[in-house]
Amino acid sequence: MSEPRKIVIVGAGLAGATAAGALRERGYAGEILLLGSDTHRPYELPPLSKGLLLGNTDEPDWVHDEGFYEEKDIAHRGGATATKIELGARLVLDDVGGEHRFDRLVLATGSQPRPLPVPGGDLPGLRTLRTLDDALALRSAFKDAERVVIVGAGWIGTEAAAAAREHGAEVTVVDQVGSPLLAVLGDQVSGVFKDLHTEHGVNWRLGEGVAGFTGGPAGVSGVRLQNGDELPADVVLVAVGAAPRVDLAHAAGLELSDDGGVCADAGLRTAAPDVYAIGDIAAHFHPRYGKRVRVEHWSNAKWQGEHVAGNLLGENEPYLKSPYFFSDQYDLGCEYRGLADPDTDQLVVRGDLAARDFTAFWVRDGQVTAAMNVNQWDDGDALKALVDGRATVTAEQLRTADLKSLA
Repeated sequence: MSEPRKIVIVGAGLAGATAAGALRERGYAGEILLLGSDTHRPYELPPLSKGLLLGNTDEPDWVHDEGFYEEKDIAHRGGATATKIELGARLVLDDVGGEHRFDRLVLATGSQPRPLPVPGGDLPGLRTLRTLDDALALRSAFKDAERVVIVGAGWIGTEAAAAAREHGAEVTVVDQVGSPLLAVLGDQVSGVFKDLHTEHGVNWRLGEGVAGFTGGPAGVSGVRLQNGDELPADVVLVAVGAAPRVDLAHAAGLELSDDGGVCADAGLRTAAPDVYAIGDIAAHFHPRYGKRVRVEHWSNAKWQGEHVAGNLLGENEPYLKSPYFFSDQYDLGCEYRGLADPDTDQLVVRGDLAARDFTAFWVRDGQVTAAMNVNQWDDGDALKALVDGRATVTAEQLRTADLKSLA
């Protein structure tokens, strides 16, 4: 496999920018084009719903320092969106008239907020949180708001609720599920987060669907529930998940997975020659799980960006890392490693759920599928080893033994 003369990376978020930097770190001397629609230089997303939304910082975590791309001879084309890929001609077209030929192509187009297809879903002022500009505008709105309604009780919704309360707004969170974060954490652990927000004054409307948004040309003014109740609001945030941006890949003829990602093998290669998929869109075959896995966490974008650089230059290594993410809400901090099914895996708790000082394990067939430490920070390496190593353990060992001895 000869070294490519030009590598085009479509998507200038964390995954794409990390891949570009990793190529230079590996000594690649050919052309690199980093193409993305955001006019800001590449940044990481987690601070948008945490420190930046709270007002603790005015900037995100930049993927690289200012001047990095010029210094490393990486052509970063911000404000340009790829519109078509011609796989046979090895050509990418963009919306400003550019035509970019490639020897190898990396698709890192990320995700976009899912809309809520109800009446009023296109009203002006209805907010989502995905970009730096979104976060800055939402923070400003939270500072002036008396009443905030958040539709969606996932990670973005709950972190935004915490920020809105910190700014002094009255907050109501609406979701059809019976508890926040239920699909990821299951009943018992999700209840910890529900109680946390209740203690901080959040109002829950759980198990209830949204019938529409109210307002007019001046903007959205509230949320109408399916039971007929109307929730007036100065700010309405829709946080019902993200959808992978795969229109470009699909139009080019690349295969999509059942969950809407771009199919890739263990080395992040698609079926098209010399075309790779990384980050939120990549539904890659994960040898550890024996199936395709698509993960939208920031760590996955960063680590796959680092990993794909080697395979672009001739390596043929499978991507093996387990999913990882973290969250900060009020005085609760947590880290989650692995991939569990809370509906079927056994939950084992080490510590005190009520005090929000514990580690939760999800166990299947005697092996740890996932672990989440909450306000405990000493056992991160041991938890990673337990999840990655698939050591055989008992529930009693997880509750009482030295975790380092089990890994």
